[in-house]
Amino acid sequence: MTDVELRHLRYFVAVAEERSFTAAAARLGLAQQSLSQQIVVLERRLRAQLFDRDTRGTRLTEVGRVFLPEARAVLARAEEAVATVARAARGEVGRVDLAFLASAANTLLPPVVRALRGRFPNLEVTTDAVSIAELVTGLRSGRYDVGFGRPPCVDDLATRTIATEPACAVLPSDHPLASRATLRLADLADEPWVLTPRDSWLPWHQKYDADYAAAGYRPRVVQEATSVQGLLALVAAGVGVTRLAASSRSVRGSGAVFVPLEGEVAETVVTWRPDRETHLVRTVLAVVADLAATTDLTTD
Repeated sequence: MTDVELRHLRYFVAVAEERSFTAAAARLGLAQQSLSQQIVVLERRLRAQLFDRDTRGTRLTEVGRVFLPEARAVLARAEEAVATVARAARGEVGRVDLAFLASAANTLLPPVVRALRGRFPNLEVTTDAVSIAELVTGLRSGRYDVGFGRPPCVDDLATRTIATEPACAVLPSDHPLASRATLRLADLADEPWVLTPRDSWLPWHQKYDADYAAAGYRPRVVQEATSVQGLLALVAAGVGVTRLAASSRSVRGSGAVFVPLEGEVAETVVTWRPDRETHLVRTVLAVVADLAATTDLTTD
């Protein structure tokens, strides 16, 4: 049986369905003599007669009737395997591990995962909500295939902007500047600030340093928090002010007011390792590009 080839099974099924070597040969595009010879080869390898041939036509033997559904099943499985390989080559099957910056997961994760599963139901999608340091480390190590969040400000990862929104000054609701339509970063020079620790992600803080220096001051940091939720709680408590993307307002319902900063925007990016741009990664990037063109990824 190990010498039986898929073509032999196709020939057998064609003759069984047509009940005629002549018709089967025409269907297969073979000479009738060649088809007859191949069926003889198959019968010899199976050590069984599959057809009765007489003046009344070509009929399956009892063994042939048993073999027919088995042959069809093997051919169907082979076609399925070929189709699966083709889908894998296009990045439509397999497993993709995604990381979402925790502060942006609320708005990003649902539409991205829905879009991927809707387009490619055979694609296994896993997700983690992580800090920026965990996201970058995971991409570098291969733990994650694609990340979503704010620009990581590193050179070894590729990024593509998928959304922009206002960057805002976040003030206690009773702050004198809370009623302003817009603010400049320089307007907050004398305010106490609450920020994330510098060691939470140094590249971000180095960028912040440059922004504050351009505004003419160094912020007076009175307390730190490791999450957007923590920063907003401190602002609502009147401890200080901070700066966040406008979409962060969805994290807290009251106590803090978001005022757009003139000329400042916050980017949402998709991030990946350029040397690991597999078919699956390209599939994710294509779906996200389509999604970004039709969906506001900064709102939940």
